[in-house]
Amino acid sequence: MNQKSTFIHIVLISPQIPQNTGNIIRLSANIGAELHLIKPLGFKLYDKKIKRAALDYSDLINIKTYSSFDEYVFKFPKRNFFACCPNGKKIYTEAKYSTSDSIFFGPEEQGIPENIRIKFPQNNLIRIPMRPNNRSINLSNTVAIVGYEVWRQLKFH
Repeated sequence: MNQKSTFIHIVLISPQIPQNTGNIIRLSANIGAELHLIKPLGFKLYDKKIKRAALDYSDLINIKTYSSFDEYVFKFPKRNFFACCPNGKKIYTEAKYSTSDSIFFGPEEQGIPENIRIKFPQNNLIRIPMRPNNRSINLSNTVAIVGYEVWRQLKFH
């Protein structure tokens, strides 16, 4: 990894679409984030669709995998965890982020499962506002929106 430091940890829970993960790899490289993938994955990490979307950015970031949400939490007990979900208590810009926070995003089809979402404090459930009657935003777009807000709050350092 060629980054100077990691300030944010993007955590994808069971991502299903390789192109989304490839885009998130490229985003992570550009904002200095570390990418964590919680299994099961809907693809192989060496899938050509990931490589195509990530371009040559895969070599610029750390990508780590975990067998479960609980394994991730056990490895990083002192981190502040946020979960991005449509029914989050706070708009993503209202949350106060700090160095080494972990931001969780659920699978494309369903978002963060309820059995995981209930493990987060209500104030750490964040959402992106949408027009009424709309259900979701593409996963890679969601990660980009929140990721850049975290980076902005940290003064782009």
